[in-house]
Amino acid sequence: MRVWQPGSHLTMQRGGEVGDWSWARTARRISTLARLTAPYRLRTGLAVGSLVAASLTALAPPFLAKLAIDDGISAGDLDHLTLIVGLFVVAGLANLGTSAAQTYFTGWTGERILADLRNKLFRHLQRLSLGYYERNRAGVIISRLTNDVDALDQLVTDGVTSLFQNSLVLVGSAVILFFLDWRLALAALAVFPIMAIATSVFRVRSSRAYRAVRERLGLVTATLAEDIAGMRVVQSFTREQANQRQFRSVNSRYRESNHETVVLNGLYFPFVDFLSAVATAIVLGYGGWLAFNGDVTVGTLFAFLLYLSNFFDPVQQLSQLYNTFLSAVAALDKIMDVMDEEPQVVDRAGARELPPIEGRVRFERVRFGYGDGPEILHGIDLDVPAGTTVALVGHTGAGKSTIAKLLARFYDPREGRITIDGVDLRDVTQQSVRRQLGIVPQEGFLFAGTVRDNIAFGRADADFGDVAAAARAVGAEDFILELEDGYDTEVAERGSRLSLGQRQLVAFARALLADPRVLVLDEATSSVDIGTERRIELGLRRLLAGRTAFIIAHRLSTIRRADLIVVLEHGCVVEQGTHEELVALDGRYRALYGDWAAAA
Repeated sequence: MRVWQPGSHLTMQRGGEVGDWSWARTARRISTLARLTAPYRLRTGLAVGSLVAASLTALAPPFLAKLAIDDGISAGDLDHLTLIVGLFVVAGLANLGTSAAQTYFTGWTGERILADLRNKLFRHLQRLSLGYYERNRAGVIISRLTNDVDALDQLVTDGVTSLFQNSLVLVGSAVILFFLDWRLALAALAVFPIMAIATSVFRVRSSRAYRAVRERLGLVTATLAEDIAGMRVVQSFTREQANQRQFRSVNSRYRESNHETVVLNGLYFPFVDFLSAVATAIVLGYGGWLAFNGDVTVGTLFAFLLYLSNFFDPVQQLSQLYNTFLSAVAALDKIMDVMDEEPQVVDRAGARELPPIEGRVRFERVRFGYGDGPEILHGIDLDVPAGTTVALVGHTGAGKSTIAKLLARFYDPREGRITIDGVDLRDVTQQSVRRQLGIVPQEGFLFAGTVRDNIAFGRADADFGDVAAAARAVGAEDFILELEDGYDTEVAERGSRLSLGQRQLVAFARALLADPRVLVLDEATSSVDIGTERRIELGLRRLLAGRTAFIIAHRLSTIRRADLIVVLEHGCVVEQGTHEELVALDGRYRALYGDWAAAA
């Protein structure tokens, strides 16, 4: 959810792109960068000081050249010429030292700022609720941390330096031009109204183009991430050619956006060069005429031409910097959009820690819908005693997984409440709830690392004996010991070196080692074959013993073992009881049971 103050910004719609030109937005960008710079005030001050010194020393040579020509060469004064040549060398050495210091301090500070920004963004992403990740593509989120932060690199390491240095040189050159000869200065500035118009047009067009570049780069990253993550499915359905066409289309739109920026640069910068040449021609013609009449010295004219070059070079540099600035601002806006996101589920002020629980779970008139969407659960009432195994059954979309998400407090209900041992989940911290609750999802997600690391994921302090005991209890140790390095075998990203069933066994061991009081199995045996399921049946009984468990399953064996079966239909509880009670009832469950038995 983005939080804006009413009236704090204005937007302009051009060609389908929205550009935010408000002062409030600009102030936020500056304050964001300022906060990142704050821890490094000393180095930032040294960078600014060395930058000013480097700019001033860069302005000295043309004026020294004027003195060398007028007071040394033209006057035939060798001593004076020698002194000025020495000052030239001193100015060059001073510029060398100050420029090196400025580059070092700016680079050091810039890289620290970027590292801090990545850490801050990653930390914020960890805070966001599950709903944010269900609404946004993973590749787009990754693009915020990678592509968009990288786009800021040039700005904070080189761009800010270039901005201040070129601005100082530009202003300094302008002042010196008027000091040397105000008539020549006014003549040179005759081209500036044309340059101002061209720059204004370039700025507006470039802003829109660079915003499109950031948008479409995120789509390229997202498409690539999805294709790589789903490569097994892609190849299984022979979708390689179709995916190539899709990626080619996304990449083509990204190329078109970049091409627009290239065209704009190709038109604008040569035009600035042309105006610079026109201004130089004006100064040469008018200045030469003044020199013939003795109204200006040759040294002054020579220095004026050098300062004129110094004047137009910063204009070009600043125009080129504007491209970097636009790209960085578009990236910063994307990052700020993520930082503006607030968790949908937040702890109340004064929320306390959930004490050790027995595991009695109650749903009291719970109503829920995702975001602003339609209601999915309609007044759910459930009373589950501690240590009870509950099977949630029903057709797809009945609300089974939604109940599991509410129990884990990934979402809060719109109405009603959920309690554990009589404590409303909204009155305690999320972390304290999840520390006593374990979830085994449909896909046993494993992280890159060893088998041991993945089992100990929920209990970092567990020793090898604890890990091995958990694996043994759920029947996972047999296959683990057959792996090339046993518990130290690398499972690769997402556990791709293990079969689906093996991954799920590791996930069961991970849940058992965490020792939760309430356990949620979200179709956790759907990826396990019948033979493997029988091997882990005893392990599951150990896992469930003494715990409250909510099992979402379609396997008859799993459902029949449950102490309580809850039948859901269109977000409502339509039946509940034991397997025998519901079969005897001859209602909705019996129809589902008949379908499952026929398919078994």
